[in-house]
Amino acid sequence: MSESEFQPTERTQVKRLPKRGHYDRETVYGILDSAFVCHVGFSVGGQPYVIPTNYGRTEDTIYVHGSAASRMLKTLSGGVPVCVTVTHVDGLVLARSAFHHSVNYRSVVILGTARLVEQPAEKMEALRLFTEHVMKGRWDDVRQPTEQELKATTVLAIPLEEVSAKVRTGGPVDEEVDYSLPVWAGVLPLETVAKEPVPDAMRKNDPPLPDYLKNHLR
Repeated sequence: MSESEFQPTERTQVKRLPKRGHYDRETVYGILDSAFVCHVGFSVGGQPYVIPTNYGRTEDTIYVHGSAASRMLKTLSGGVPVCVTVTHVDGLVLARSAFHHSVNYRSVVILGTARLVEQPAEKMEALRLFTEHVMKGRWDDVRQPTEQELKATTVLAIPLEEVSAKVRTGGPVDEEVDYSLPVWAGVLPLETVAKEPVPDAMRKNDPPLPDYLKNHLR
């Protein structure tokens, strides 16, 4: 296995439709970097939870953050196993039969254990990554976090070690006998599109719209 690929493990090897599995860093990074919401799964006392949150990535580490009072972050900082997923839905695949309907998607699953970020410089860099991941160019425009805000924020680092991606593309795959049915079949592409920015009603001045908002694409 080359350095450009993650080593699949028994837990991350795609077993259902293995041809859709991807382990190369280019695919994994591309999926992670073009989204900004992940779902974090963990279990407490036998009760599973899946919590949506923002994240940022640098190299083979993703960071999640939130209030120091967060149950999720307190639990994960104690070494509880975690599963992080990111998914893009790219289209609805409409087949001629109900059975063969599907979705075109790109997804990543990360398994591991989170590390509490305590070193101030790494913590600040993680907060910069979050901000830049959601809106590139924003960090230099805004007030930086204060010492009190840093204390009120918990940051966790999750290594990209056990990782796999799964991707479906293309049109429907019907049974041969169904291709003659008078039913429309194909793909309805889906995408998230940025709309016109809405200024804060509480603004006290009216600076020009930043270029990163004028030209925002994801």
